[in-house]
Amino acid sequence: MRIVFFAGDLNDAAQQRRIRDCRRLGHEVRSMSFRKPPPDSPVDWPNLDLGRVAQGRLARRALTLGKALARSGEMRRSLAGADLLIARNLDMALLALGASVGLRRRPPIVYECLDIHGIFTSRGPKARLARWLERQVLTRSALLLTSSPGFLEHYFAPVQRYTGAAAILENRLPLDMPQRPRRRIPPRAPLRLGWVGAIRCGPSFDLLMQLADRMGPRIDIRIHGQLHRHALRAPDARIAGRANVHYAGPYSYPEGLERVYADCDLVWAQDLWQRGANSDWLLPNRLYEASWYGCPSLAAGQTQTAQKIRAEGLGFVVERAEPDTLVRFLDGLSPARLRAASAALLRAPDTQFCQSEAALAALLEPAAHGRVEPGVPSHA
Repeated sequence: MRIVFFAGDLNDAAQQRRIRDCRRLGHEVRSMSFRKPPPDSPVDWPNLDLGRVAQGRLARRALTLGKALARSGEMRRSLAGADLLIARNLDMALLALGASVGLRRRPPIVYECLDIHGIFTSRGPKARLARWLERQVLTRSALLLTSSPGFLEHYFAPVQRYTGAAAILENRLPLDMPQRPRRRIPPRAPLRLGWVGAIRCGPSFDLLMQLADRMGPRIDIRIHGQLHRHALRAPDARIAGRANVHYAGPYSYPEGLERVYADCDLVWAQDLWQRGANSDWLLPNRLYEASWYGCPSLAAGQTQTAQKIRAEGLGFVVERAEPDTLVRFLDGLSPARLRAASAALLRAPDTQFCQSEAALAALLEPAAHGRVEPGVPSHA
């Protein structure tokens, strides 16, 4: 099967994981993509580079999208013979629709949504326009693909009134993960609380800095990943000013993950950026990463992440994401409880955290051949 991906950021690790998983299934893959900073990640499949796009600037992104549409002839040539288009996020789905106009046979489109941007849950004319545009995409898509049941339950069903074909493909690890460790390094003193991945959640950063101040030498905050300085308030100075906070920098994916999670006794898995909306509904990739390496996760109550942790025994939940609550919990968390939680994770089957070939294939083949039925969403 020939699949064309429309990617808003080809430097994004999650986007590259999805493309590589499809290639491992034997599909012929190409992409049309923008890129955000940092420096480009190399890819080994055909890619039509649509240019650079700035972080978090919707107006500039819309302008860049318009420029890309001016290359519709070039994009249509790249779509020749495609069996399926997979577009991540609204802007790329609109681009996929525009690029396929005039084709003798328009391939089915899978609209993939891993986050609900704040504009979709806002009020005002811009928000209403964004939701209207998304409804146009939904009615023209063969399948809505999300990474969390929370998105369907709290947004697509009640807000967009979507009743079409949908599937949940959790943001699990890629098919080619390195082998899991058999045992973990025992918990250390002080406790090492990690924060791993895209480091851009301002409220989480503030919370962890407050936690470092409250607990002092009883905790060591370990930060691993790409620091999004545009989204955080003076991160370098605030980290440097605390002896119990350490930033280890970016890491290679997936080769660097084992080292990263071996450096943590427990990992902060909760996103707090958009409480009451996207942050409460998503299931972050770090939840699966940490579990794969036997590192328990910590999340705030009344969220999809907390529900997942409780249901599958992936770690611990505090009722409120507040410094006092976290201090009380962490001071009462014994090394024995951490060891038991870690051992349970390492005993879990690989398929609990890693994407299976069968699950991905079961979603793509019906979408490409128009055999996806509306109704209860499938959950892979």
